[in-house]
Amino acid sequence: MKAVLQRVKKASLTVDKKEISGIKQGLFVLLGVAKDDRDEDIIWLANKIINLRIFEDDEGKLNRSLLDISGEILLVSQFTLFADCEKGRRPSFDNAMPPEYAKEMFDKFFQYLKSQNVKVEQGIFKAHMEITLTNYGPVTIILDSKDK
Repeated sequence: MKAVLQRVKKASLTVDKKEISGIKQGLFVLLGVAKDDRDEDIIWLANKIINLRIFEDDEGKLNRSLLDISGEILLVSQFTLFADCEKGRRPSFDNAMPPEYAKEMFDKFFQYLKSQNVKVEQGIFKAHMEITLTNYGPVTIILDSKDK
């Protein structure tokens, strides 16, 4: 399971010209599910995301977590995080979990975040989305549950 985190002042998501979700200060998270991911990957990665100290304290140091600042998450499924561009010009997505199973894992990830008292919004699985965000820092972090 891979995640790309972007620290944001705000973020919103639009489908068919209609805003369906948005957050204030927190994290915009792109989440990719690999075909060999399990529930343990969900728990590890979600806990890493919400406890990662990437928000400034009163002295300007990255010393506060999403939980510390009562931040929010906008979570978007992103199978292209598993693009393999080693051969040819067209990426292969063979390492991504098939959509029907990936949606189940994505939903479990979303529910786990909610169970940790995180305000979390999400995109629509497999929809074409337009995302607007105000990146803050910028701070961008890439996490992979295989690195645990």
